[in-house]
Amino acid sequence: MKTPLSAALVILGASLGLPALALAAGAGETALNLTFHWVGYAALMIFVVAYALVMAEEFTHLRKSKPVLLAAGLIWGMIAWVYASNGMPHAAEVAVRHNILEYAELMLFLLVAMTYINAMEERLVFETLRVRLVCGGYSLRQLFWITGVLAFFISPVADNLTTALLMCAVVMAIAKDNPKFVALACINIVVAANAGGAFSPFGDITTLMVWQKGIVSFWTFFNLFVPSVVNWLVPALFMSFAVPKAPPTHCEINIKMKRGAWVVMGLFLLTICTAVSFHNFLHLPPMLGMMTGLSYLKIYGYYLKKTHLTRGAGRFDPEKAKEQLGDVVPFDIFRNVARAEWDTLMFFYGVILCVGGLGFIGYLAMVSQVMYTGWGATPANVMIGILSAIVDNIPVMFAVLTMNPEMSQGQWLLVTLTAGVGGSMLSIGSAAGVALMGQARGMYTFFGHLKWTPVIALGYVASIYVHFLINAKMF
Repeated sequence: MKTPLSAALVILGASLGLPALALAAGAGETALNLTFHWVGYAALMIFVVAYALVMAEEFTHLRKSKPVLLAAGLIWGMIAWVYASNGMPHAAEVAVRHNILEYAELMLFLLVAMTYINAMEERLVFETLRVRLVCGGYSLRQLFWITGVLAFFISPVADNLTTALLMCAVVMAIAKDNPKFVALACINIVVAANAGGAFSPFGDITTLMVWQKGIVSFWTFFNLFVPSVVNWLVPALFMSFAVPKAPPTHCEINIKMKRGAWVVMGLFLLTICTAVSFHNFLHLPPMLGMMTGLSYLKIYGYYLKKTHLTRGAGRFDPEKAKEQLGDVVPFDIFRNVARAEWDTLMFFYGVILCVGGLGFIGYLAMVSQVMYTGWGATPANVMIGILSAIVDNIPVMFAVLTMNPEMSQGQWLLVTLTAGVGGSMLSIGSAAGVALMGQARGMYTFFGHLKWTPVIALGYVASIYVHFLINAKMF
């Protein structure tokens, strides 16, 4: 977590003496110019302080949702007070309801996805995969490529954080006594997970936001597949030469997925198809399709719970049934809902409301004027990716969507690509990198990652070039 893009660029815009541009306040009401008002400056300061606390989460152990929740309330409270004082009591209400609607769609979509991921974890899907990789007898170099490939192809469905943690667990289980390999493998996993999420509407929060906004259609995202592969493959090739050679590791661990694991995976795929169909054919929000898909899991969960002691071993031998099923506690869908990343979901609320407040004041219009009108779309979108290595890509992308600059489909895909993969250039540039610094503490470090930043940046440039090359017709 990092420094807010909005504040940095707003300061740049103010230093250039740009005129204040206000957004519409509401039906029949004229927006107030607050960009150079004390409320505007106070809102910026509150957001900067809140995001500084988000950045320091690793050291303060203060959950990242807490400062941004407070900041969102303070920012909108000040805005509402100024508008009410000027005889426009409903202007802030209209604007904030719009932001809450955007958040609700994102939150409900992610809640379903997190619930399915938790259900698969509870059914030992990920643990079984981990054990099979650990006990597969692979050399370190083979494991380097296998974990990279799996991270790239799992992250489009699962989030990059879950994917990175799973692959890092494999690496740590096999080679925790080889710090050099762990460091290289973790860097490779972070780059691969971020790159894999960039070409799928489900792979990253940024791509999900762009898809839900209706700017880019579902299948159009897959035009970024080849650029995403290039983004990961270029640094991976360079790093692979530094991977130490070591004989394969053998082990004997017998673990099986719990009953119903394959069905849960199938229902997750069906849920994704439902969300896509609702959006593409019925023109309904994807969130509605995901919530419908949650009912599939809830109904199947009811079946698993009712047949917990009667399947596989006979109705009158529950202890033997438990032993064969490997599942002492019955499946409980609400336990999986409760294990969703609620801190992350609340963090999204705070960020969306904070950035929405800054946009309502008029600062995002100033940023758009500097970047997309002054610099041009391509330099602006490339810079978005570079800044996402320092600034969290979620507020960055929400700011871009709020600005809504006039761009071609190719440019929207470009900013989706850069915002998704730009964070790979630093270990603190993505949730995957931050998490792995904790999981492989002392072996995967900020400076260890920084050593390979030049080749990761080379992959970043190469992916942009390939995007312009193969998707030229979209610009």
